[in-house]
Amino acid sequence: MTPQILPTRDALKVQAKRLRSTLADQGTPLSHSAALETLARQWGYRDWNTLSAAADTARPAWQVGQTVSGRYLGHAFTGRLKSVREASGGHWRLTLVFDEPIDVVTSDRFSSLRRQVSALVNARGTTHEKTSDGKPHLALKTT
Repeated sequence: MTPQILPTRDALKVQAKRLRSTLADQGTPLSHSAALETLARQWGYRDWNTLSAAADTARPAWQVGQTVSGRYLGHAFTGRLKSVREASGGHWRLTLVFDEPIDVVTSDRFSSLRRQVSALVNARGTTHEKTSDGKPHLALKTT
């Protein structure tokens, strides 16, 4: 079984709020604490406190200046994180600088080298946006 990467505690609270709102719209009111407990069970945890603690420890430890590697538009790279900012929904806005520029054009007639990119990544370090072959634009290797 592959371990799940949990969203942040704030993202989980947003999920509970959506659950509560959806059920209220359907005529089934639910307290906030009951929504949190229900969400915990959906994630496979005994209760909200256990899920909340697990979510805090499951967060990636990206930091400015950190050396990273992975794939960008199918090209392997190494580089460093220039900026890290937590976004909503368990995502992070990262700006990374490549050690070697990456040609983002597949044409033989011209090139367009990128030295730096910014991307919104999930807890796994991948972008939601995908290339035509279904692979994420950016995929960081996590250790």
